[in-house]
Parts: sequence; structure tokens; C-alpha cells
Amino acid sequence: MATQSETAFTIDTSSIKFGPGVTREVGYEINRMGSRRVMIVTDPKLTNSEPVATVQESVRAAGVDSVLFDQVSVEPTDISIKQAIAFAIEGKFDGFIAVGGGSSIDTAKTANLYATYPADFLAYVNAPIGEARSVPGPLKPLIAIPTTTGTGSETTGVAIFDFLEMRAKTGIAHRALRPDMGLIDPENTRTLPGMVVACSGFDVLSHAMESFTALPFSQRTAPSHPSIRPSYQGSNPISDIWALKAAEIGAQYIVRAAQDNTDYEARGQMLLAATYAGIGFGNAGCHLPHGMSYAVSGMVKEFVAEGYPVNHPLVPHGMSVILNAPAVFRFTAPTNPGRHLQVARAMGADITNATEDDAGEVLSSLLSKLIHTLGLPNGLGDVGYGPNDVADLTTGTMPQQRVLSISPRPVTDNDIRQLFLDSLSLW
Repeated sequence: MATQSETAFTIDTSSIKFGPGVTREVGYEINRMGSRRVMIVTDPKLTNSEPVATVQESVRAAGVDSVLFDQVSVEPTDISIKQAIAFAIEGKFDGFIAVGGGSSIDTAKTANLYATYPADFLAYVNAPIGEARSVPGPLKPLIAIPTTTGTGSETTGVAIFDFLEMRAKTGIAHRALRPDMGLIDPENTRTLPGMVVACSGFDVLSHAMESFTALPFSQRTAPSHPSIRPSYQGSNPISDIWALKAAEIGAQYIVRAAQDNTDYEARGQMLLAATYAGIGFGNAGCHLPHGMSYAVSGMVKEFVAEGYPVNHPLVPHGMSVILNAPAVFRFTAPTNPGRHLQVARAMGADITNATEDDAGEVLSSLLSKLIHTLGLPNGLGDVGYGPNDVADLTTGTMPQQRVLSISPRPVTDNDIRQLFLDSLSLW
């Protein structure tokens, strides 16, 4: 039987509540969802923070019992995820609240999943590393309260972690993982270091650019059954709207938000941009910059970014994504120059005299300038990688077919290898 092209797409997202102080409404919301005993998920740095205290107080006032789990690893690993799962199973919770960055939100998603439908750890993990088993049904209520300005995890059905034995990132992707609600509160970003804001902000921009330039949904093969239509469907008319607006807002406010921790307008706008981008990529998907980033993060040697309170080598997720992006968009631009120019214009580039042949360079140059302005490393070479590492980075990237498959330009091992070589230095 001949394969048929996809003719349908879906748009799913969490309920969103935005505004200064909305964290104080979490007790009302989780109580309204029927939860009576909740697991609050966060990382050690936030244990005694104002956002966590506000959540605990609000939940208590609503008459809901809560237990704090504060052992989330920044950039979660399979080991830290399993800790949270064990805690969730033992605690017999009927609801979850995540407070923190994408690491806390993704950890809460997986704890909710495995506590609700226990299985071997690799059962739900993306293929080819795991079995990619479908989630059997609905999960317990989950409210996500982001304290960083970038992942958009409060709107997506994706949870990412480091699989240590392979030194690569993988994850779980299913619509059922998507939080029921995101409480987007600008007050929770006040103490973020500038580099954290910059890296998470670049994650926003790459989410937006990747989902807008992804392979169109109509060029994918139709699923054999509606239940297996992927969350990452390719670019589509509705995700395009969210992605383009996220790119516009993110580029407009990222420098202000990173360079001035008292600019609450800019940080609030970056939170909004992250949510917009999450709706975009949560339904369209990311492609090569994210696919390559997982190996960059997973194989880090000694690099530690300023502002990240960790005692181990770490290339932050947003940094590992954006350092690949200039080379990638030069590579993908010939597939649809108009889209690459359109997103460049949304981000502030003057394309008046640009031709289609200029599309990749226009978008890549804009990104490189922003990377330089915000003090990120000059390519992968400045985070510890050299030409001799490219083969291993390529090997670590190729299993990420969930995202590589929606690249607008198909890639071979040699293509990925060259993209890594081109990303060693940006200027």
C-alpha cells in the first residue's frame, strides 16, 4: 500500500495564566482540579526561595496537603529522574506542582507518568534508545510554574534528560505529559543571573526559528492511526503564528532582560515569548539545532557557564542549542529562503535589499551578533570541543531522529559532521 502524505495537524497546549503574582493562585487551581495531596518539584537552589514558599503557602491555604521534592538536577539525568519517580510512587500523590526551570518541569512530567503508569524506565523513552511506548491514558493534574525565561516546558508534552551511559540527551514525548496549567509569573525571574536569562532566551529564539522553518506537516507521512500522530508534526499554519511572534518578542527583549535584572518588563516579555514559542514548537517541533545540542550537552568535558550553581561540567541547554544555530540556518535556508527571511525580519533584520540567496547569511549573522553581544562563547571551540571531537558529537546526534526527521533539509552523517565543524567558531 502506497504511503500517503499527512493532511491534518493538531494544536494542543496547556491552560495559561499570566501576570505578576499569579503564583499565589496555585492552591486554588490545584484544589479546583481535585488534588488533595501534591508533590512539589523543584531544585536545591530554589528550596528556600520565595516562589517555593509562595506555592507551599498557597497550597496550604487551599486545604491541600503537599510534600516538597527538591532534588531535581539542573539538566536532569536518568539517575535524578529515577529518584523523583521513586519519591512520587512512594508518596501516592494525586497532583504535581513544578516550580523552576525546564529541569523541574520535565522531572515533574516524568514522575507523574511513571507513578501513574509504572513501567521499566526505558518503556516510554524515545526510540531508538527506548521503546517509545504510548502513554496508556491521562495523568494526574500538573501545574507548572516556570522561574526561567526560556524552555516553554509549561506548554509542551516533552521531557528531556541526560542518559548517562550513552552520554547523550534523550527524552519522552507524548501529549499526555503536557501540564494542565502554566502559571507565568514575572515576579519569579527577579533573581536570575544574566547568563541564565541569556541562555534560556536563546532557547526561546531557537524554538521559534526551528518550528517556523521545520518541514511542513503536509510533507510528512500520514500516521497509520490518529493515536500515533506525533506531537512534533512539522510547521503548520497555527504554530507558525506563535513561533513568529515569539521570535519577534524574544529578539526585542533578550538583551535588556539579560543585562538588567531590574527590567521586569523585559523579563516578563521573555516569559511570554517562551510560552508563545512553547505553543509553536510543542506542536510543530524543533529540528537540527536541538538535535545537535543534546550531544554537546551530554559530552561536555570541563566547561561551566557563569551563573549556573553546579559542581560539575555543564553546557547549559540554551547555549548548546544556539551555538549550532548559525551554521544550521545557513544550511537549511535554501529549502525555503522566504521563511528564513521572514523570521529574520521579525527579529529585526533589515531585509530590504536581501535576495533569497542571502537568507541563510542574514539570519545566521543576526544570531552571531546577538551571541557576541550577550557574551556567550565563540562557538563550540570555546566550550571545550575541537575537530577531533566532531565524530563523537555526530555519533551522539544521529539517534535524535524525532527531531532530525523534521529538518527541512534531510541530513546525513557527513552533513552533521560539517555542521559541527562550522560551529566550532562563529566569528
